[in-house]
Amino acid sequence: MSPAITLAAGEASEHRTLIITLFAVFVAATLVITIWAGRQTKDAADFYAGGRQFTGFQNGLAVSGDYMSAASFLGIAGAIALFGYDGFLYSIGFLVAWLVALLLVAEPLRNSGRYTMGDVLAYRMRQRPVRTAAGTSTIVVSIFYLLAQMAGAGVLVSLLLGITSDGGKIGIVALVGVLMIVYVTIGGMKGTTWVQMVKAVLLIAGALLLTFMVLAKFHFNVSDLLGKAADNSGKGAAFLEPGLKYGATGTSKLDFLSLGIALVLGTAGLPHILIRFYTVPTAKAARKSVLWAIGLIGAFYLMTLALGFGAAALIKPDEIIASNKSGNTAAPLLALHLGGVDSNWGAILLATISAVAFATILAVVAGLTLASSSSFAHDIYANVIKKGQATEKQEINAARYATVGIGAVSILLGALARDLNVAGLVALAFAVAASANLPTILYSLFWKRFTTAGALWSIYGGLVTAVGLVLFSPVVSGKETSMFPHVDFHWFPLENPGIISIPVGFLLGVVGTLLSKEAPDAEKYAELEVRSLTGTGAH
Repeated sequence: MSPAITLAAGEASEHRTLIITLFAVFVAATLVITIWAGRQTKDAADFYAGGRQFTGFQNGLAVSGDYMSAASFLGIAGAIALFGYDGFLYSIGFLVAWLVALLLVAEPLRNSGRYTMGDVLAYRMRQRPVRTAAGTSTIVVSIFYLLAQMAGAGVLVSLLLGITSDGGKIGIVALVGVLMIVYVTIGGMKGTTWVQMVKAVLLIAGALLLTFMVLAKFHFNVSDLLGKAADNSGKGAAFLEPGLKYGATGTSKLDFLSLGIALVLGTAGLPHILIRFYTVPTAKAARKSVLWAIGLIGAFYLMTLALGFGAAALIKPDEIIASNKSGNTAAPLLALHLGGVDSNWGAILLATISAVAFATILAVVAGLTLASSSSFAHDIYANVIKKGQATEKQEINAARYATVGIGAVSILLGALARDLNVAGLVALAFAVAASANLPTILYSLFWKRFTTAGALWSIYGGLVTAVGLVLFSPVVSGKETSMFPHVDFHWFPLENPGIISIPVGFLLGVVGTLLSKEAPDAEKYAELEVRSLTGTGAH
């Protein structure tokens, strides 16, 4: 174990009471919010959409809280610290993606749906098969995203508490899973939204503090910061140029292109982001919330530059890798170094930033779990199994049971994924969302000829292609950083499947529609078009 990590673990163990107190205070505060919100939750609109009572600013804050996940804070800082310029590409992709969401999806979706993505698809198509497909896709995408958060939680808390055993890390993953189940089952969308708003404020404040301290250390001279980062990285000028991670070979260049496509198109298909547009009362508020989110998220991703390059400048890469081989602990270690490795202030900063990151994870897993359990209850249980005959109470109970099931699966898979880079894991969720959900949403909203068969081909085809390619990629086997590093059954050379699976999702939607003998319902499409563009008749 390297000196910095030993010191980090030592600082953590010396100040374990402080660390556990900070964590406990945050968890207790969020549980109080959740219980309060749970008491306000009277019906399905409250549970799924927070009663549509949030303002554009509040929802923008919650959306940014939902979006700025452990991948943003831990994964991107780690990727920049280890790979310089190429690591920052994640930040650019995540931010640009918002323009696609704003221009194509936010307002029409708010006007057309009620609680889930399946509502939009089922509006002019056969309810049961389309809702089953939408529910399946939502759950798969959410679980991929949950993996990243669980992996981040395991890394973070084990660094703080000096836990090195695999059993201890798995125990932490299980704890996060239990907390997220409590948040969603008790608080629903109201509780989850308030937790996300609190967490967004904490995360931006924490990142701002670290950014200020990094820049102050280099007398606010960015050139000095970048120069020191390049020297300290051991890579020299190459650290500040493209190609360190993506560009050494033709395959890695292709991998980068695949990653970029998935990041830019994925946001507009992420279920936990899409359902946030239903929590505002009007389409105007939906637009306003996306604009607020873009501003907040843009500012945050600019700060990831200072966090990543600051970690590269102040900590040796070997020390970051020794703590976590994918670099996920770069931001907490940066806090420790900025405060002073052997000082009380260093320990306090480490504990505070880690508690903020833990808050980030809890808020995002709650949003993801809510999206997938809502989709199961509203799309699959109420409209497929019960054929629209379920009462609101039965539907909400089904969502709560689904939360427990999804939580259990996430804990199991999160334990397996605990050593993977969390930004990379989130990129996979984006690829699956862009392959399965985005084509179907866009075709439903904007293509008159689109049919049920086209929707099913697009969702299932995109989903199977993306997940299949991931299973047989280096993410799962064949490399030291793979989920199963000691076996090798990969034949797909890229870590990001988007370059193949996204065009397949779009293409299959067209093929399925053209081969289908089903006549599209022109009247329903006209209704949907008016509703999506004007908000007339929206819930």
